Amino acid sequence: MDIIDKLKWRYATKKFDKDRNLSSNKINVLKEAFNLTATSFGLQTIKMIVIEDKALRESLVKFSYNQTQVLDASHLLIICIQDKINREDVNEYYNNIKEIRKTSDEILNPYKNDLIKMMEAKTNKEQQQWSKNQAYIALGNLMTVCAVEEIDSCPMEGFISKSFDEILNLNDKGLKSVLLLPVGYRAQDDIFAGFKKVRMDITESVLEI
Repeated sequence: MDIIDKLKWRYATKKFDKDRNLSSNKINVLKEAFNLTATSFGLQTIKMIVIEDKALRESLVKFSYNQTQVLDASHLLIICIQDKINREDVNEYYNNIKEIRKTSDEILNPYKNDLIKMMEAKTNKEQQQWSKNQAYIALGNLMTVCAVEEIDSCPMEGFISKSFDEILNLNDKGLKSVLLLPVGYRAQDDIFAGFKKVRMDITESVLEI
């Protein structure tokens, strides 16, 4: 299938095959795809948690409004944001640029200092919203990669993040969960798999000026 056919093939999977698991190679593709996701300024203030453990995921179902995809999928991906962004994060990022690209401080420092000022001018709430915007970019990227790899997925905003954070000890890591993406393979009897996509006509959703 070409990319458009694969995007037509994907859907928000409502019922996963409990007995089919993704290979380690497939999971590694998703890890790499997440890490390669574009972020503003290249500053990666998002993290992805990969959970395979069934018992742990079972404890999360009730905090996902009983959406069983959290448990039945092969793996659960949780996209998180940093609680705070500080100058150390920016310094570490530019140190990484310096090491990888061998770019001098003379070139990097003006950009680094501007980014520090920008982040420090934001309130904590504004910082978190900025990071959430990056999380949605990552979610879209992961869903497309899933389609290309013929991995089924179900993007989810509907969950009680505070409870997830407590169970997974995310507060201790300075993280907050914002999005879920169960991944695996669709069940053969998931009736939603056969539904035709409902979209606007492309002339209505895409405007050429």
